[in-house]
Amino acid sequence: MDYQVILHRIGQSPSAALLIFGLFGYLLGSLPFAIWITRAIKGVDVRDAGSGHATTTNTIRQAGFAAGLVVLVFDIAKGFVPVYLGYIAGAPGWVLGLVSAAAVAGHCWPVYAKFRGGMGLATAGGGYLAVFPLGFAVALGLLLLLTLVIRHSARASVFTGVLAGPLLMLFSMPASVVWVALMSGLVIA
Repeated sequence: MDYQVILHRIGQSPSAALLIFGLFGYLLGSLPFAIWITRAIKGVDVRDAGSGHATTTNTIRQAGFAAGLVVLVFDIAKGFVPVYLGYIAGAPGWVLGLVSAAAVAGHCWPVYAKFRGGMGLATAGGGYLAVFPLGFAVALGLLLLLTLVIRHSARASVFTGVLAGPLLMLFSMPASVVWVALMSGLVIA
């Protein structure tokens, strides 16, 4: 049986899609790349400095820009992969939102790292990219603007998580990316 047929069958049942892609999203989101990479390069736990979170910013502070860039790419991928699979399977927008929220929850409270993780914004961004890349660009622009205005990246991340969904609605973005932004934003907040 072809994998596309399997994905399509899963996508036709919202409850099956939510269970399968949501669980996959949480487990994938739980992979603590910032912790692993910083420990491999510097021999320290990234959560022991800075904001105390397993984030790209803390990785840059402790292990350098290249390590932070690798963490950013992997953290975005953690949100992208499960949401994209749900998207190509034809799952409804609200299911995609919950799958994205599960991946973000996995990143924030990772089962593989004693439930101490990151802030979740990059993982949420991966969900945006999976369903509507322009939504990702708008949310990234909002994050950059808020970071410049507030001058505190953690607070800007939380505000972006809360404001991205309403902003995407205001710009009449597709419902699937609005669902992803709203559900992910609830977890980030």
